[in-house]
Amino acid sequence: MSVLVVARWTLLEARRRRLVLAGVALSVAFVALFALGYALLYHDQQRAVVEAEVLGAGVLSAREELLAVSSLLLVLGLYGVQFLGALLGLFLGVASVSPEIDSGALHAVLARPLSRLQYLLGRFLALAGLLAAYVLVMSGALLLTARVVAGFTPGDARRVVGLMLLEVLILLAVSLLGSTVLPTLANGVVMLALFGVAWLGGILGFVATIPPGNELLANLGTAAGLLLPADAVWRGASFHVLPPSFLAATSLAGGAQDGPPFVSTAPMAPAMLAWALAYPVACLAVAVAAFRRRDL
Repeated sequence: MSVLVVARWTLLEARRRRLVLAGVALSVAFVALFALGYALLYHDQQRAVVEAEVLGAGVLSAREELLAVSSLLLVLGLYGVQFLGALLGLFLGVASVSPEIDSGALHAVLARPLSRLQYLLGRFLALAGLLAAYVLVMSGALLLTARVVAGFTPGDARRVVGLMLLEVLILLAVSLLGSTVLPTLANGVVMLALFGVAWLGGILGFVATIPPGNELLANLGTAAGLLLPADAVWRGASFHVLPPSFLAATSLAGGAQDGPPFVSTAPMAPAMLAWALAYPVACLAVAVAAFRRRDL
């Protein structure tokens, strides 16, 4: 019960600081801008298909291009959602514990019949709920926009959203761990650096897939993914957005990535998925152990 009480305090604190209001306002603006841009670009491409049909040349390729454009626009929108969700997860985790220690407010909180484990789990539960709601609403809005405007639905939308949820939970857990052992400013710098390294590892992995390939770059990308599997999880999610025709075309091209460098035309490796699922649990376990030993 104490865990739920801490979670409630955390949610009330977020509302008092107007984090929820600011998040809702920015999210509405993002979805509106995406819907407008998606509709305009899709209808422009659709007119090109109609013109191809009138001329009687290249109709099939034009329709395939329309499908590819629809999916890539959706990937771009979801990439924006996961990027904003990732930053939100990092910032919420960074500001979860160490600021309370620095200000001395945690002395009064833990003076009550409340263990450090309950406090930490309560904070994580509340912040994870906020992030999950953000990802669900935002990704759902973008998926709905693609379906209404273009009639396009990813092959496995539930897996797309599930992997995006896993990504933000990974970032929240690792930043919460940092908040139990590092000062706020230092933790923020370290978390942003880790996030940048993970993103760079994904880019290196993309470059390694371009024929003739580069094993060293591929290994560096894998190492960065093991250090922080956030970008690897996003790439796994992006695979399930792309249509089968696009994936087949890239496969026939010898494995070359014809899409943007932040998507993947191959599913997430089972070993990497297992590591990504275990990662937030391991971070929370280490955070609890570190928080118990930390002097307040």
